[in-house]
Amino acid sequence: MLTITLLIMRVIFRKNTAPVIKSYTNNPSLLTVRENYQGTPVDQKGLFINEEFPTIISFRALLKFVFQRNPQRAFKAKDTWRIGVLKDDSWLDDPRDKIVWLGHATFFIQLSGKRIIIDPVFGKLPVGKRYSELPVDPGKLLNIDYILVSHAHYDHCDKLSVKLLVKNNPQAQLLCGLQLDRLLSGWVDNQVQAAGWYQQYDLKNDLKITFLPSRHWANRSPFDVNTTLWGGFMIQSGGKCIYYGGDSGYDGHFREIGRLFPDIDVALIGAGAYAPGWFMSPHHQDPYQAVQAFHDTAAKTFIPFHYGTFDSADEPMGEPEEILNKLNEEGKINRELKIVKLGEPHFF
Repeated sequence: MLTITLLIMRVIFRKNTAPVIKSYTNNPSLLTVRENYQGTPVDQKGLFINEEFPTIISFRALLKFVFQRNPQRAFKAKDTWRIGVLKDDSWLDDPRDKIVWLGHATFFIQLSGKRIIIDPVFGKLPVGKRYSELPVDPGKLLNIDYILVSHAHYDHCDKLSVKLLVKNNPQAQLLCGLQLDRLLSGWVDNQVQAAGWYQQYDLKNDLKITFLPSRHWANRSPFDVNTTLWGGFMIQSGGKCIYYGGDSGYDGHFREIGRLFPDIDVALIGAGAYAPGWFMSPHHQDPYQAVQAFHDTAAKTFIPFHYGTFDSADEPMGEPEEILNKLNEEGKINRELKIVKLGEPHFF
C-alpha cells in the first residue's frame, strides 16, 4: 500500500492550485516519433502533467477514501487465492523470442537476441508484504542489455533490484522517463537515457524502444511529486512489437498508440489495484478498462499484469483474473487473452 500512502501524503502536502499545461519539454537529442507533437506537457509549477486528464484529488475525496469501509473486506480476510508460479527457469537458456512475467510489473523480455528487464522489483516493498514468490533467482538474470524503468514509484523502481542487476550486468543500459535519470544515476554508474513521451531512445542497433505516455503520476516522497516522468514502452525488433503500458488509468493515449504502432504483437496492460474505482481510476485500470485499452491498441495478444504480488487496493487479489476470464468466455475480448503464471514464458 506504499503507493496509496504516498498518494495520501501528496494531497496533504499539495497546494490547492489546479494544474494546467504551461509548456512542453523533451530530450532534444532523441527522435520524437509522433508527428507535430509539441512535447511532454509541464504545468505552471514546472511539474509533469497528464495531458488529457490532469490529476486533481480533493481533500474531501481523500478523507472519503481513508474512512470508507471496504465492502469486500470480509471476503479478502478469508481469501486464500494466490497467483500461480512456475519455478522452471529453463527459458533463460532458450534462444526464442519470449516474454516472462516475474511478478507485479516486472517482466523479462528476449527479442532478437537482446535481453530486457522492465521495472525490476525482486523483493518486498517498504510497506506491505509480497504474496508471490519470485519465479527465478535474480542472480541468474545475466546478459541483460537494457533495464527499463517506467516511473519512480517503489513498486516499479527498486534500488536494491536495480543495483543487483547492474552488478551482474555491468554492460546494461538503463532507459527511463525525463528527470528519472538523475535518481538512477545516483544508484549506478551505467549509461542512463531519459526520454519524453513519444521519444525513441538512441540504442545504435536494430532494436527500437520508445517511451510512451500513461495516465498516472510519480514520486518517491511527498516533496518530489511529478518531478520525474512516468510512462510505458514500445519495444520493436525483427518485425515484432511489444507494448508495455506501465501504470495507467484509461484515456485516449491507448488509441493514439494503436494508431502510431498499427501492428502490435503483444500488449502488456495493467488490470489491478483499481478499487474503489471512483478514487483509483485516474491511476490504474480495472479489468473492463484494461480490455478497452487492449482493443484501442488493436494488439494481437493481451497479457494482463499488476495483480497477485502486492495487495495494493481494495479488490481481492484474484478478482482481475476472474473478471477477465469471464469476459473472455462471453466473447467480449477481441483476439487473444493470455493469462500467464509467474515464470511461464510466452513465446511468439
